[in-house]
Amino acid sequence: MLGMGVNSSGVDEEEGGGTSVVAQDQLALDVPKLYKVILLNDDYTPMEFVVEVLKSHFRKNEAEATKIMLTVHKEGRGLCGVYPLEIAETKVSNVTEEARRNGYPLQCIAERE
Repeated sequence: MLGMGVNSSGVDEEEGGGTSVVAQDQLALDVPKLYKVILLNDDYTPMEFVVEVLKSHFRKNEAEATKIMLTVHKEGRGLCGVYPLEIAETKVSNVTEEARRNGYPLQCIAERE
């Protein structure tokens, strides 16, 4: 009969030359790099439009959207969310396109966290 055991390195071993399985804690997983999506202040985009962008593109409720919009207005920039690169790029593109369609110069950027 074959015996089973775990050696000191955490690898399950099967006596008799069988296969081995690497313990879960030995797997190295690549964590995706995250990017902050940020709105920048300008003197032309209405505050109401910025609130609507935050609600529609970043799923913020009215209170959260208003708070971020006021941060953008007072500090010149406001954090909308943190996402993997592809999602951040898509959000930047979608916000920029919507702003241009509506005739506003609102800028949205992504910065590595």
